[in-house]
Amino acid sequence: MNEHADPHITSLDLRNPIWERFFTVAPLVLVATREPDGQADIAPKHLAIPMSWENYFGFVCTPRHATYTNIQRTGVFTVTYPRPEQILYASLAASPRCGDGSAKPVLAAFETTPAERVDGVFVAGGYIFLECELFKIVDGFGDNSLITGRIVAAHAHRDALRVSDADDAELLRKSPLLAYLYPERFATIADTNAFPMPAGMQR
Repeated sequence: MNEHADPHITSLDLRNPIWERFFTVAPLVLVATREPDGQADIAPKHLAIPMSWENYFGFVCTPRHATYTNIQRTGVFTVTYPRPEQILYASLAASPRCGDGSAKPVLAAFETTPAERVDGVFVAGGYIFLECELFKIVDGFGDNSLITGRIVAAHAHRDALRVSDADDAELLRKSPLLAYLYPERFATIADTNAFPMPAGMQR
């Protein structure tokens, strides 16, 4: 670490990744893919975000994971946004595979529902469900890759949908969101405030 001109700020050593030195807020989603034997693989991802204002979605993965190789082979994946009370599902989905590389046995306990447009499943009980066809994979972010998909079908639980005559703050109080605070913490977001948009602001 180096001293900074401001005594309250420390410059970080970039010889190592910086992201575990502080907390950042991220979504937490469950990405499902199809294994070669037909079973579903489900994995949690937090480096996940809409790609542009159009219907594209992307997340960071590594070629070492089955998520990457399954998407590369099948060309499709699904995304479930779990609710705060489903945090255990997200944790269990991160369990390692069996020693022989076969599917995670814990996934047999997951209740799933089938996707409609692509060959895949969702984790039941979530609030947003996306069906994606592979758009492109960008390798080379160190050991990681960016996987992007075009959303070909989307579904949302009615209690999560914004409607014109309802208050957004009340919606979030009744249907709070799950946030991942990297590294290794999570939060329930229910108390929110309107963002002070400046006049004339555009995307």
